[in-house]
Amino acid sequence: MLNKLQALVREVAQTEVMPRFLDVAVSRKFDGSLLTEADLAAQAAFACGLPEIIACPMLGEEMSAQEQRHLWQYNEEGLWVVDPIDGTNNFINGLPHFALSAAYVRHGRAQLGVVYNPVSDECFYAQRGQGAYINGRTLPLRSVEKNLHEAIAGAEIKYLRSGKLSSRMNTLAPVGSIRSLGSSTLDWCYLAAGRYDVYVHGGQKLWDYAAGALIFEEAGGCLATLEGDDFWSGEHVFSRSVVAAMQPGVFAQWLKWIRDNQ
Repeated sequence: MLNKLQALVREVAQTEVMPRFLDVAVSRKFDGSLLTEADLAAQAAFACGLPEIIACPMLGEEMSAQEQRHLWQYNEEGLWVVDPIDGTNNFINGLPHFALSAAYVRHGRAQLGVVYNPVSDECFYAQRGQGAYINGRTLPLRSVEKNLHEAIAGAEIKYLRSGKLSSRMNTLAPVGSIRSLGSSTLDWCYLAAGRYDVYVHGGQKLWDYAAGALIFEEAGGCLATLEGDDFWSGEHVFSRSVVAAMQPGVFAQWLKWIRDNQ
């Protein structure tokens, strides 16, 4: 199933997404965020292809909030969760940092996940209990012992709900440097690969974390939320915060600093 999912994600990228890169019609959704023909075409292609891998409904980013909540509520036994293009702003502006993401979720936890950047041809994937990989190589790609003050942090500061925390992240965060590249699904994968050392986000959507968090977890990473230690539990399914790091010791320090500064 994981091989079939990888093949489908690559096919959707090649047929629906990349032909529209640098030449795509753009509109705005009701919340003001951007939407492209490529998002809609990719989501439609996933809706056709995913049930052939596992016969269950699909929840996509470009559905209405009412549809999404209904699908989540009534399909606990199995549901596909798809982000047709994560990093739409990058995609529209010609920045080659975006990805397609698909996950199979059962009882609230992802079981299969694929995240694919078609520009770099990097395909990250995992099955629960089976480890995580990129193009056939085991993740993480590198594991360098660091202290927190040397760490490269991924951080989406504007989404941190606490004004105190967002302000201190900019000025006092005990890390070496901070990156914000505009694609949450790839943030997870960069953590899993060892490109980032620590990460924080104030509220990712379900389709932002479903595949990526599984890949990171299967690579051996440590993850929690701002509010609790079990990342996959809790009521905040459609907007879940993230605190994560690859090394357990660094994770403990990072989590303490984040929570102490909320």
